[in-house]
Amino acid sequence: MASAVGSLVSYGTGSDSDSDNEDQSNSAPEKIDPDAVAHLLPLSSAKKPSLAVLNSAPEVAVKEDVETGSHLDPSIKEVTFNPKYETMFAPEFGPVNPFKTQQMAAPRNMLSGFAEPAHVNDFMFEQQRRTFSTFGYALDPSLDNSQVSSNTYIGAVEEAEKKKGLTVFEAGAKKGEKRKKVKGGDASEIDNFLGPWAKYVDEKEVAKPSEEEQKELDEITAKRQKKGKNEEDAPAEEKTIVHVKDMYDYQGRSYLHVPQDVGINLRSADVPQKCYLPKKQIHVWSGHTKGVSAIRLFPLSGHLLLSCSMDCKIKLWEVYNERRCLRTFIGHSKAVRDICYNNTGTQFLSAAYDRYLKLWDTETGQCISRFTNRKVPYCVKFNPDEDKQNLFVAGMSDKKIVQWDIRTGEVVQEYDRHLGAVNTITFVDENRRFVSTSDDKSLRVWEWDIPVDFKYIAEPSMHSMPAVTLSPNGKWLACQSMDNQILIFGAQNRFRLNKKKIFKGHMVAGYACQVDFSPDMSYVVSGDADGKLNIWDWKTTKLYHRIKAHDKVCISALWHPHETSKVITCGWDGQIKLWD
Repeated sequence: MASAVGSLVSYGTGSDSDSDNEDQSNSAPEKIDPDAVAHLLPLSSAKKPSLAVLNSAPEVAVKEDVETGSHLDPSIKEVTFNPKYETMFAPEFGPVNPFKTQQMAAPRNMLSGFAEPAHVNDFMFEQQRRTFSTFGYALDPSLDNSQVSSNTYIGAVEEAEKKKGLTVFEAGAKKGEKRKKVKGGDASEIDNFLGPWAKYVDEKEVAKPSEEEQKELDEITAKRQKKGKNEEDAPAEEKTIVHVKDMYDYQGRSYLHVPQDVGINLRSADVPQKCYLPKKQIHVWSGHTKGVSAIRLFPLSGHLLLSCSMDCKIKLWEVYNERRCLRTFIGHSKAVRDICYNNTGTQFLSAAYDRYLKLWDTETGQCISRFTNRKVPYCVKFNPDEDKQNLFVAGMSDKKIVQWDIRTGEVVQEYDRHLGAVNTITFVDENRRFVSTSDDKSLRVWEWDIPVDFKYIAEPSMHSMPAVTLSPNGKWLACQSMDNQILIFGAQNRFRLNKKKIFKGHMVAGYACQVDFSPDMSYVVSGDADGKLNIWDWKTTKLYHRIKAHDKVCISALWHPHETSKVITCGWDGQIKLWD
């Protein structure tokens, strides 16, 4: 390297001090900086540059320096240690920006800066905007304007002081004073305006009834209040009328005892081999003065018939022998809507429009207890389980199904999911579940004692179904639909609509006509609005027979469980008829 430098030095130019002698300059070489000619030398012989001179990147903390301090995540809300000032205010990432201004350091949630949420009334905002556009000033939105002063305005503050801070609307109102007053007075007098009939408040201008008229009015008002009080607060007095001479036979047995001399084994649960169509009327039970609402046969045997009517009475009839009226139960002040036997038939429940449910003794006619929640009960059912005979459910007008305990007389459960008055309750699946229908045009299935429906059936094409009957084999539900059809739903598992079993041909829109099956499941029977008894074939859904049964609506039809062709119907003409 020294020889190379020496050769270069020998060909170098002279300095200013030796300019006067060129020969001497050529012979006297000048010292040259090796670094200046280092790029001309081979890399192996050149001097290597230092890192401090060539590295122009800013100083960055190395890994060891970073690990010595604790990193603080800016997104966390809670710190579990006591950090130093440097740790808390350290940059989130990268080095500190030495050129960062205060404006850049300010928090921002949008591109142009930080916008704070402001809740301003639309009218107030428009009022201030128009005032600023017209007069050049407006209230400062960032300040509390409860105490207005010159500092609270922005824009033309002098103009604001001159106009005393009037808005564009207030300034315009002054101009409006020159207009004629509107008929009826100024708007500021609205508090004093008592209405167009105010002048009649003066007793001198009001016509008063005479003394006789006032006395008569007071009597009428007192009667109404008394009547309303009795109806609302006190239930009707219960009594019973026996229509037979001897309540007991020579062995001391009452009419509840199943007769043995009718030629049919009423104690047997055997289904008749073959059922036939009824063709003629063989008996009429008459005694109700108004339409009959519902009829129920005595459990198991069916030798007694219970009927409730709009004349507020409940009657018990014989089905066999003389077919007499045995007893009348009187205890409701309004029409009786529904009745229901317990499993043995010794007691029954009645539901009426006087908002009371009453428990009666079938043999003695005594009212055992009363239940009410100040709503109208539309249907009532005992729990059919032997160990739950003290419980019953009622569908109410306030969209609820209410469960009562007879022993305590208290409500023990409420099923509140329907959107309309509950019309029917039917127990299915060995009494573990029950199905309810409502005015909300839906069908809901409930587990017993669980107040949430586990099955909800509602289609846009469905109509309200105010009457539902379970088939004798427990597999099907026959629902009287308000679109003049009887729909069949499966009563097991999925409660699907059986689209192949739809019974048509009768007119029932607007009436809750009860449906029933023949004991051998051959036929389906139903009344209709014309008072006719309609009989369909179960397999083919063909309308087999139609009988003119009543002068008015035939509201219910029951096929006797132990007879091959006996059907009982009731109607709004007040009669109950037996067909064979």
